[in-house]
Amino acid sequence: MAGGRINDDDVKAVRDAVPIDAVVSEYLQLRSAGGGNLKGLCPFHDEKSPSFQVSPSKGLFHCFGCQEGGDTIAFVMKIDHLSFSETVERLAAKAGITLRYEEGGYNPGHQRGERIRLIEAHKAAALFYVEQLDSAEAEIGRKFLAERGFDQAAAQHFAVGYSPAGWDHLTRHLRGKGFSDKELIVSGLVQEGRRGPIDRFRGRLMWPIRDVGGDVVGFGARKLRDDDNGPKYLNTPETPIYKKSQVLYGIDLAKKDIAKSSRAVVVEGYTDVMACHLAGVTTAIATCGTAFGGDHIKILRRLLMDNGSARVIFTFDGDAAGQKAALRAFEDDQKFAAETYIAIAPDGMDPCELRLAKGDEAVADLVEPRTPLFEFALRQITGRYDLETPAGRAAALDEAAPVVARIKNIASQHEVAVQLAGMLGILDTQFVVKRVAQFARWARDRGGRGPAPAARPGGAAPVPQAPAAPSGPALNLRSPAHRTERELLKLALQHPALVSPAFDAYGADEFTAPPYAAVRRTIAEAGGAEQGIGNAAEYLARVRDAAPDDTVRALVTELAVEVIHGRTVDETYAGDQLVQVRLRAVDRRIRDVQGSLARLGTHGDPDHLAAVQNELWVLQQYGQSLRNHGAAAL
Repeated sequence: MAGGRINDDDVKAVRDAVPIDAVVSEYLQLRSAGGGNLKGLCPFHDEKSPSFQVSPSKGLFHCFGCQEGGDTIAFVMKIDHLSFSETVERLAAKAGITLRYEEGGYNPGHQRGERIRLIEAHKAAALFYVEQLDSAEAEIGRKFLAERGFDQAAAQHFAVGYSPAGWDHLTRHLRGKGFSDKELIVSGLVQEGRRGPIDRFRGRLMWPIRDVGGDVVGFGARKLRDDDNGPKYLNTPETPIYKKSQVLYGIDLAKKDIAKSSRAVVVEGYTDVMACHLAGVTTAIATCGTAFGGDHIKILRRLLMDNGSARVIFTFDGDAAGQKAALRAFEDDQKFAAETYIAIAPDGMDPCELRLAKGDEAVADLVEPRTPLFEFALRQITGRYDLETPAGRAAALDEAAPVVARIKNIASQHEVAVQLAGMLGILDTQFVVKRVAQFARWARDRGGRGPAPAARPGGAAPVPQAPAAPSGPALNLRSPAHRTERELLKLALQHPALVSPAFDAYGADEFTAPPYAAVRRTIAEAGGAEQGIGNAAEYLARVRDAAPDDTVRALVTELAVEVIHGRTVDETYAGDQLVQVRLRAVDRRIRDVQGSLARLGTHGDPDHLAAVQNELWVLQQYGQSLRNHGAAAL
């Protein structure tokens, strides 16, 4: 971790230099939300429609679903699980800014956070492996690539490298770069040997695995020699920066085209990704030594935006293992709003083999959607039964009906149920349709979880997880007062020039919702709305810094990003909100004073009574003036 605090001016320079929309776009697809804002599917919670908004002009993001929000630094901290200093260092490197540290000089060896150090070690290792691919020893690796149709340019494009066969070539190289043995072991690049640390990967072809942001976080290593007793493919072990269920090989190269075309192609291996990209299928990605699962779907859904035209095409080998992988993928199919398809090459070839045998066009043709994944799954299920017998047809129906019941679109579900009846040879199609509908109702009644799971060994039933309660302050937005107060605070944060200087004279007690009163006090602590004229980003940063706690800070961010409801956001609209908030405050005060007069009666102290009556008269005159003259009376 950093040995000293990063200079405040440098933090501000980093915040200003890296546009928030550019950073967020590395993780999810953003589209226009109106008013200069952008929207996408939130990366911090599962959702079907986008409630995550980014305001480039203010440098802020906010999710109206889970209440996460903040600036560029907060986003990277949250999504990549980094500390504040690690995040600033990472963004500074991206922007080419040299950071200064308080309490002593800059020492790269000691002042980098763990994740930054592990990323740097992987970056250095990737460069080392690429250089080694040109060595005499790596001839076997170059031959492997050439035999599969990959030339030097292809190897360079995917940064394919070679790990020398000796015990500690990489270890010594990275030690020379200033990395400690402890860092190298934690990184997974090195492991403990009998006589000290040794390279994990030796004598293998190396593919760097990058995260969505483009950082190398691990490697896939292919066996090349018969005397290598290890597995055919050896991947980086689980580390603080590498979780195999959360990485997709090629995602860094494919993400822009996936977002642009709303289409993703899922293949099985590193060479398949290479073959697809070189054949023009630049949306291809692969899992890294694990089945395609829920975390992978989350990554893709954010890029696809799950619109109605989105498509995911799985290409699996035609062998039993490939068919099993396809069925496993179908288990998670309902998590996509995208249409899912399966493509199996003739003769069971994978994309790499197909490209070698029939060329680029054959690969491009392969991934044109052919068979819906549900249809493939149904054919796999029905193929296991003897459909010539009534018992076989009934058993196949009972296994296949829940599969059809998962199809989200009711019209499609009905159509596929009719298709299933045809596959099974059941003439009474309505019987099949009703059976599917029965399973669909059953799933809906259980919250979409399908049939009840079997009891666990020992009789312990699975404990259902209660949904997380939404965070953030509870506000009654049906209340006209709360709605107006919210609009005024949004104006004060987003368009301070429209409400200044009048707004700064408003007291926190003029805001009836306690969370809004807290935001009003926070703006005052930051110097008032007038401070925001001319430098919106700096003003918002100051207001957020002045917040007393994370709850108020989150609400400030939310209000700074939320769209203002006025058709035209101008001085007239701002004046209306100022008047309504002030008028309601005046009316509340009039009611309080009238209550005091009623309690005093005619027997109270004459001077006190006269003072209260005078206050009531002044308030009534002021209220009438606000009603007659609007903002001019403020």
